[in-house]
Amino acid sequence: MLIKSPHRTLTDQLAERFAERIRSRLLPAGSRLPSVRDCARQQGVSPYTVVAAYDQLLAQGLVEARRQRGFYVRDLTQNRAAGQYGQAQNAIKSIANETERPEPFPLPSGSQIHATALIRGMFHQGSGKPQPGAGVLPPQWLEEARFMPAALRKITAGRALASGALNYGEPQGDAGLRQVLARRLADLNIPVHPAQIMTTVGATQALDIVSRTLLKAGDPVMVEEPGWSVEFARLDALGMRVLPVPRRAEGPDLEVMARYCEAHAPKLFVSVSVLHNPTSYCLTPGSAHQVLQLAQRHGFHIVEDDTYSHIAPEHATRLCALDGLQRTIYVSGFAKILAPSWRVGYLAAPAELCERLLDTKLLSTLTTPSVLEQAMALCIDQGQLRRHAERIRLRLAQARERSVRLALQAGCRFVAEPAGLFGWVDTGVDTDALAQRMLDEGYLLAPGALFHASRQPSTLMRINFSTTQDAAFWSVFERIRDQMPAA
Repeated sequence: MLIKSPHRTLTDQLAERFAERIRSRLLPAGSRLPSVRDCARQQGVSPYTVVAAYDQLLAQGLVEARRQRGFYVRDLTQNRAAGQYGQAQNAIKSIANETERPEPFPLPSGSQIHATALIRGMFHQGSGKPQPGAGVLPPQWLEEARFMPAALRKITAGRALASGALNYGEPQGDAGLRQVLARRLADLNIPVHPAQIMTTVGATQALDIVSRTLLKAGDPVMVEEPGWSVEFARLDALGMRVLPVPRRAEGPDLEVMARYCEAHAPKLFVSVSVLHNPTSYCLTPGSAHQVLQLAQRHGFHIVEDDTYSHIAPEHATRLCALDGLQRTIYVSGFAKILAPSWRVGYLAAPAELCERLLDTKLLSTLTTPSVLEQAMALCIDQGQLRRHAERIRLRLAQARERSVRLALQAGCRFVAEPAGLFGWVDTGVDTDALAQRMLDEGYLLAPGALFHASRQPSTLMRINFSTTQDAAFWSVFERIRDQMPAA
C-alpha cells in the first residue's frame, strides 16, 4: 500500500510504481492499466490521485490514453508522434469518468504479463521475499555447492590458465566435458559418442541452435501446451508457426499430433518428457513409443528438453533413450541444479546433424567458455554434482510436502499430481489479475496464461515448491484472492 509522506506525494509514489514496472517490462507494451476505479480501491487512494498519477505517466511517454477505454502501456521501442500527449490529454476527462460508470471494454486476456516478463522478474530485485513464480531454486540452496569455486581455482591455477582462459575453446565444446557428458547420458540409457555432443550457453541456447538449424521462417512446429512460454515466444520471434499440442499426464495428445502431421507436415516437435513444465507430468513408455512412431512416419525431428534431469525420478522414460538419437535431439544443462550464472548447457544429436548444428553455434557465439566447462567436468567426474543433486532432491521433497499442505489449506486445487519443482494449481480466480495485485505485495506469480501459445484467461498458476513454504505468502494470497470475483 502507498504511505503518506511529506517528501513524496501519493500521486508520485503511484506513478513511480507503475513507471518501474513498465521500464522493467513487468507491464509490457499493450498492457491496460487498472481502471481508475479499480486502482483507487486496490491502493486505498482517491480516484483523483490515480488520474493524476496516470497523467504523469502520460507526460513521461510511458502510457497512452484511449478514449472510452483507459490507459495502455506504450511500445517504448517505437517512436511516436510528438503531438500524441496533447491529443491524449483530450481523453482524460472521459477516462476519469470510469469511476461513475461500468467499463465499456473488458481487459484483453493476457495483456498484463507476457513471455519475457517472468524471466525479467527472476532478475528483478524489488523484493527480498521468496518468489512463488520463480523457475529456479533459491540461491541459499545452491550456495551449498562450495566445490564449484574450488574446481574453478584448480582449473585456472598456473599453466592451466594460459591454456584454458587465454585462448578460444574448442568450437564443439571442451573435449573433457563432452566425454563426461557421454558417460552421464549412458547412465540415462542414451548411448552417444562425445563427437555427437556440443556444449552451449545454457539449455536455452541449445534449443535456439536446434530451431535455427532445422527450421526456416514459416515452418510449423509442434510444442506442448501448457508449456514454457519463452519457447512459444522464441519460435514466434523466429517466424515459425506454433502448433500447440495439449499435454496430458501420460504424454502429448497423440490425436492432435496426428491431425497436425496430416494437415501441416510439421518439421519439429519440442517436448519436456520428464517433469514437464509447468505440470511436472512424466511421459509413459506407451505414449513415448507412439510419439516416435509418428515422427518416423511423418519425418519430423523431436527435441527433448531434459532441463530437470537432475531432480527427476530414476528410470524416467525419455524419448532419446528409446530412439537412440535417430530422430531425437537431447538438450539439458546445469542452471536449475548447480550454477545458473555459469550458463553451461549441451545438446546431443544424430551424427548427420552435428556439423550443421556446429555451424549455427559458430555463427552465434563462436565458442563457449572452456574454463567453466573444464570446471564443470571436474565437478561431475569427481561425483560432487551427483551428491549435490541427491541433497537437493531430498530437500525439495520436504519443501514440496510443506507447500502442498499450505496450498490446500489456502483453498487451491492441484490439477496435476505434485512432483518435481513445480505445482500446477487452480486458484478459482483470474491469475493474470491476481499476479498484478500480488506484485503490490512483493510477490511474483506465474499465471496460467503464460504457459499457453494463445493467451486466454486462466484460473491456474504455477508455483515453485522451494519458494512457497512460507505461510506468510499464502496468508497474503488468500487475502488478495478473496477480494477478487470468482472466475
